Amino acid sequence: MARAASTRRKAATTLIAWTVGLLIFFPIFWTVLTSFKPEAQAIAMPPRLWNFDWTLENYTAVQERSNYFRHFWNSVIISVGSTLIGLIIAIPAAWSMAFVPGRGTRNILMWMLSTKMLPAVGVLVPIYLLARDTGLLDSRILLVGVLTMINLPIIVWMLYTYFREIPGEILEAARMDGATLRSEILYVLTPMAVPGIASTLLLNVILAWNEAFWTLNLTAARSAPLTAFIASYSSPEGLFYAKLSAASTMAIAPILILGWFSQKQLVRGLTFGAVK
Repeated sequence: MARAASTRRKAATTLIAWTVGLLIFFPIFWTVLTSFKPEAQAIAMPPRLWNFDWTLENYTAVQERSNYFRHFWNSVIISVGSTLIGLIIAIPAAWSMAFVPGRGTRNILMWMLSTKMLPAVGVLVPIYLLARDTGLLDSRILLVGVLTMINLPIIVWMLYTYFREIPGEILEAARMDGATLRSEILYVLTPMAVPGIASTLLLNVILAWNEAFWTLNLTAARSAPLTAFIASYSSPEGLFYAKLSAASTMAIAPILILGWFSQKQLVRGLTFGAVK
C-alpha cells in the first residue's frame, strides 16, 4: 500500500511538473510560431496553429529595418559587464558578512534587499538628469553602472547564502598556513564556491539581458540593447505582431541557448549547500 501510494505521488508530481513547464513554455512557443506567419495570419481569429503560410519575410524585414548585431553586442556588453563588476564588488562584501559578521550584518542585508522594493520610476528623473549633465546619456557605460547597482543586492544575497555553507575552519586553516586576505578569497574561497558563483553570474546575466525599463528610458539608438530593439516594433499605427514576434525570437534566442547549455551548472549552483 505504501509503495503504491508513493508511486501515485511521484506520478502526480511528474504530471504537475510537466503541466507547469508546458504552461511556462507555451508563450515562447507561440511567439516563435507567430514569427513565421504572414502579418495578416498572425492576427487571424481563431488563431492558426499549423495551417498557415510559413514564411521568413518577418526575419528579413527585421534585419532590413534594424541592425540586429549592434543591439546584440550592446546587450552582451551591458549584461556581462554589469554582472562581472557586480561580482567583483559582491564577493568581498559577501565574504565579510558570511565569515566576519557584525551586529548589524542582518540589518544591512535586509536594507540591501529592501532597495529592490523601490519603484524604479521613483529614481528615474535624478538618474536621467545626472546622466544628461555628465554626458553619459545613451551610453553603455551608464547602463553597465545602473544595472550593476540594481542587481548588486541580489548578487550579494546569493553569494552570502553560498558562502555560509562553506566551513569557516577551512579559511582558518588557510590563515594559519600564512594565506593573506587576498589569497584567502581568490585561491581558497572562490574555487570552493564556483557552483554558487556560476549560478549567480548566469542568473544576473539573464536579469540584465531582460531589463527593459532602464534601457528604454536611458538609451536612444547608439547603446540600445535588444529590449529596445523589440520595443521599436510598437508604433502609433499599431503592433506588427509577426515582426514583433520575429524580433522577440531573435532577442531571446541567445539567452535561451545559454540557459540550455548551462542548465546543469545553474541547477547545481542553485542547490549548492542544500545537502550536507
